[in-house]
Amino acid sequence: MKGKCRFILSLILVICSASGMIAYADDSDALTGTYDSEISIMTIESPEENAEDVSAQGEETAAATPQFKVNAKAATLIEAETGTVLFAFNEHEPLPIASITKIMTMLLVMEAIDSGKITPKDTTTISAYATRMGGSQVYLKEGEVFTVEELLKAVAVHSANDASVALAEVIAGSEEAFVAMMNQKAQELKMKNTMFLDCTGLTDEGHYSTAYDISIMSRELLIKHPKIVHYTTIWHDTFRDGKFDLDNTNKLVKRYRGTTGLKTGFTSKAGFCLSASAERDGTKFISVILGSDTNEHRFAESARLLDFAFTNWETARIEKKDMDAGTIKIKKGVATEIPVIFSDNAVVVVKKGGKSKITETIEMPEIINAPVKAGQPVGVLNIDLEGEILALIEIVAAKDSQKCTFGLIFGMIARRWATLFA
Repeated sequence: MKGKCRFILSLILVICSASGMIAYADDSDALTGTYDSEISIMTIESPEENAEDVSAQGEETAAATPQFKVNAKAATLIEAETGTVLFAFNEHEPLPIASITKIMTMLLVMEAIDSGKITPKDTTTISAYATRMGGSQVYLKEGEVFTVEELLKAVAVHSANDASVALAEVIAGSEEAFVAMMNQKAQELKMKNTMFLDCTGLTDEGHYSTAYDISIMSRELLIKHPKIVHYTTIWHDTFRDGKFDLDNTNKLVKRYRGTTGLKTGFTSKAGFCLSASAERDGTKFISVILGSDTNEHRFAESARLLDFAFTNWETARIEKKDMDAGTIKIKKGVATEIPVIFSDNAVVVVKKGGKSKITETIEMPEIINAPVKAGQPVGVLNIDLEGEILALIEIVAAKDSQKCTFGLIFGMIARRWATLFA
């Protein structure tokens, strides 16, 4: 009896093999058991041109540190797309941040716009509460009607407190509800040393953040919502049909080549603060200065940090998303092998002149067990420089491969025979 079963099973396997439907050879354990794969490694050169869509390298600290001190209570310098920290000083010390707060306000407004919750052309009627803010303002009056875009421009360019509150009311119905959203977003972004009490920064006591946390929310705003740069780079504009001048409080917009923003802040307790961003030749940096002693010093120190960044560092873009990464053999599967692709692009920050030294190493087993689903990770591409891995890109299956079972075999044979005899 056992001999007959072996004969029948052997006959089925021969028929399936002849039909091109059985998987990779060595099927002594085709339906059961495990397989220990060997790793193959292939090194290829980095491409010269790379894509704009990138995956973050992560918030890491780079090796080089500028040999100077900054006129500030705290400071950070990061590469914007990867979050790599290039310089830090008292970066985790909670400090009052004044109108730097409005970066989070603008972030939530831009999220609402980009998600379709509101549009720049939507209008709102100014409340009595919004008119009572004081400080820097565009002197809104109760009952006036403005568009979201007009109010956003007043915040981004003129740092208008009343416009900030008006926008908060558009998004959340009240400033109090909006502040709850601000703190929730801070938690989502892992801003561990931040607490918002208002949407303007007028509060000093109990309202604080750190240079590091500010770099996080600045990066989120610039990278996820790049349209904000249209407003943060305006040098001069008008409000209320040309009756009120808007002049950018960030003087680097006029003075520093490549400036893209972002936000100034000042109170007597917070001192002079600035989150400054700039881009040159596709490389983006963000510097944060908190508690500088004069208006001029905050701009000078920010420019000095950005100069250090542009002089010493550059970004390299690795364009790989959806590109062919070869094939992988499948054991115990319907298909003997399937194509694999790169799942994403990557961007890394390297020392100036380091792009040509970047290498790419594929790590992927020669064979894997079925079943395999399209999109399933099967390997990685290591992006490295002189032995240091800078980023990883997953290699994923481009197609499914079902596990080969007796039921599947018989079903396939039946369908093939039905087709032949039909």
